[in-house]
Amino acid sequence: MANLHIRREHSLTLAAARKIAVAWAVQVEGEFGMDCTYEEGTNEDRLHFTRSGVNGVLVVTGDHFDLDAKLGFLLGAFKGKIEAEIVKNLDDLLAPKAGAKTAKVKKT
Repeated sequence: MANLHIRREHSLTLAAARKIAVAWAVQVEGEFGMDCTYEEGTNEDRLHFTRSGVNGVLVVTGDHFDLDAKLGFLLGAFKGKIEAEIVKNLDDLLAPKAGAKTAKVKKT
C-alpha cells in the first residue's frame, strides 16, 4: 500500500478555499469516479474521497490544503503518476485566472 501526502499553501480565505475544494471534488468525481463527502467545520473542512483502491481526505483551512491518501496495491504502482495529476489539478485550481478582471471601486 502506498501513501500520498500533498500540502499546498495558499493566501485565500476559508470560504474561497472551500470553493476550490468543492471544485476539486466535482473534478475527481467526474474524472476518476470518486465518492466524495464534505464536512464543513469552524476552522477547517474535511473532504473525504474514496473509490476502489483509493481512500483519503483533503483538509481545507484558511491557509493550506493537506491531502492524505492511501493507494491500494494495484494503484500503488502508479503512485508517481497519480501524485503528479493531483498536484497539477490542485495547482491549476489555485492559480490566478488569466484575464481575471479586478473590480473597480468608485471613490466618493
